[in-house]
Amino acid sequence: MLLCLESKAQQVSFRMEYIGSSDYYYLPPGEKPREKIGDAKGSAMVYQGAFSMPLSMRLNENNRPTAWGLGLGGAYVSLKNQNFSEYMVSEIMNLHLGVYHLRPLNDKWSMRASVGMGVFTPSTDFSKISFKNVLGSGGVVFIRHLNPNLDIGGGVAINSSLGYPMIFPAVYVNWSHDGKYDVNIELVEGLDVSVSYGFNNRFKLSYALEMNGQVALLEKDGEDVIFFHQYIVTGFRPEVKLGNKGLSMTGMAGLNLFRPASYSARTLKGVFAGDNDYHFSVSPYASVGLKMKF
Repeated sequence: MLLCLESKAQQVSFRMEYIGSSDYYYLPPGEKPREKIGDAKGSAMVYQGAFSMPLSMRLNENNRPTAWGLGLGGAYVSLKNQNFSEYMVSEIMNLHLGVYHLRPLNDKWSMRASVGMGVFTPSTDFSKISFKNVLGSGGVVFIRHLNPNLDIGGGVAINSSLGYPMIFPAVYVNWSHDGKYDVNIELVEGLDVSVSYGFNNRFKLSYALEMNGQVALLEKDGEDVIFFHQYIVTGFRPEVKLGNKGLSMTGMAGLNLFRPASYSARTLKGVFAGDNDYHFSVSPYASVGLKMKF
């Protein structure tokens, strides 16, 4: 839940994702094979948007910023579930707002901090939003600049997903190699691994692996629970620059490799329990998006 935002430019982005239909399975603890849950199956449509804006920024002699900024974003997920014998969340709405701060500490170290608040609901009906659907989050990460291509860091993140403030470890990794083929690994707001080839200054094609997800906070059978929806996808990701105004279009076509979707009790024990490993199997995946940098 640590909110890490693009800091060097004002940016607006939107992406629409389609995850094809596949069967629903349960993975028992231990070495037992996974079990198919009847005829249950499902697909999903995900719509995501984000906006970030530096409020103040200055660069040092190493071109590293000291900056304060504002970021907001949202996601809507439509889950097309079929043949489930028990209630399954059919839609998710996530909205969040945060403030971030970046500061170089010396030639080798930087600090990134953030604080934010969000709404995570199983409905788009704003009249049903309660305090139980609201999460606060914050964190600080110390980043070591090992060389021009590699930054790694660690720190702590705090959020109230369990109903009270809880401290979790936070990890930051950003590695890239520029050349005829570009290689990029980011573990910041999820996971993004890609190998890219730039045909010219307007068109780039990547083979990528991404991990993303959303959550909903709700009450089920009289108990406060968290519904997790995550997905790991891979495929070819073209990017086309449109004009000279910082506008680009991206897409992706490939496979959803693994899509966990299940409930857990809103407790530390519930989150790490071994009986909530329910997931959808492999399915087609496609996305299209726009990004504008100012």
